[in-house]
Amino acid sequence: MSGIREVSELRRFQRIGAHTHVKGLGLDERLRAVRIKDGMVGQERAREAAGLVVEMIKQGKLAGKCIILAGPPGTGKTALAIAISRELGPNVPFIHLSASEVYSAERKKTEVLMDAMRRCIGVEIHEMREVYEGEVVELKINMVPHPYNPYQKVPESVRMRLRTTEEERTIEAGSHVAEQVIAYGITEGCVVQIDAETGRVVNLGICSESEKAKLYEIDARRRVPRPTGKVKKQKEFVYMLTLADLDEIHARRRRGGLFSLLFGFGGEAREIDPEVRAMVDEEVKRMVDEGRAYIHPGVLFIDDAHMLDLEAFSFLSRAMESELSPIIILATNRGFARIRGTDIESPFGFPLDLIDRAVIITTEEYDEDTIREILRIRAREEGINVSEDALAELTKIGARTSLRYAVQLLSLAAQNARVAKRDVVQVEDVRRVDELFMDVGEAAEYLRKHEEKMMKH
Repeated sequence: MSGIREVSELRRFQRIGAHTHVKGLGLDERLRAVRIKDGMVGQERAREAAGLVVEMIKQGKLAGKCIILAGPPGTGKTALAIAISRELGPNVPFIHLSASEVYSAERKKTEVLMDAMRRCIGVEIHEMREVYEGEVVELKINMVPHPYNPYQKVPESVRMRLRTTEEERTIEAGSHVAEQVIAYGITEGCVVQIDAETGRVVNLGICSESEKAKLYEIDARRRVPRPTGKVKKQKEFVYMLTLADLDEIHARRRRGGLFSLLFGFGGEAREIDPEVRAMVDEEVKRMVDEGRAYIHPGVLFIDDAHMLDLEAFSFLSRAMESELSPIIILATNRGFARIRGTDIESPFGFPLDLIDRAVIITTEEYDEDTIREILRIRAREEGINVSEDALAELTKIGARTSLRYAVQLLSLAAQNARVAKRDVVQVEDVRRVDELFMDVGEAAEYLRKHEEKMMKH
């Protein structure tokens, strides 16, 4: 039993990223930007524009549209896109793709883009199933010696008594269910759900009315009420898949039959046949017409989109006109630039016909007050205690160089303070790391000074 408890007490891996502090767009009920909210500071105009986009996405009225996020480097375009994904919630697919990922030696760029777009279309499938559901009030697992290793025991069967608000019922199941009971750390007091046909087991959490739930004041397991009704019942299941998932399932059936579908046989991953995608689209439309499925158009965010070439832009323009197309957000920091692979110069490095189909959200450079608040939020997110004087010094550096450089110096100054046995980052920590490291301007000046001694390609 100690092994089961270890499974339920595993610690989650956590790491602070560049945009961990972003929780949403920071808007009020009227979709007006609050200056400091949800980790977002400044860029009120862009956030309010994004808020309108989010509302239209939630209502399903913006499918197949293109949004361009344009602005100088380090002005929060990626943070804005991530805030949009946070506002949309877990049921709306959000794919973050860099334009450099489109160019692969193994797959065509149009195939990479099509696969990314299909992953952005969520399909919510509803299905009625017969299940056993209830609180486990008694559990007994029968262990037998392993057929190939007599010193090891494996589960042969499981016997459990389930309780609901109306009845108690004892059920017996084979080794497949018993293995899942052990793997999911199911014990007495847990609320389980077992599919009567497939034997699939789901641990819903600890029953809030059980004795086990009252043993600990703090427990990582979710507390759920005791199920109502009968133990054996008809229940609606909801599955969240994407069009890409359905494409892969149908493609595996074609390539390798049942064994390929179940066990992953069938060789290397290949490109999906257009006929398979057409068949999936027809099946999804049929389920939607029958009321068994709902479509959730998601968001495809392509960063550094100016790296796409004319063929990729043409593909995106055509794909946006499809019935099953996501919202496409393209981010760029280019002004007038050549479209990749051509001699044509255009705004953002995008074709004019694509720009004409898009709505454009621009971001502005941050002022000192905004830089100070962003640095304060980052310090809080990273658990750094920084003095007001040090924060002011970092703000001046950020205004002189860039916000990104100031954020990097914040972490380095915190490390310098730890080495000096200080709990609070002081001005001397900031000035020391600023002397040790270079920003882009200082690096360029250094290269010009030592240009003759540096290697060239």
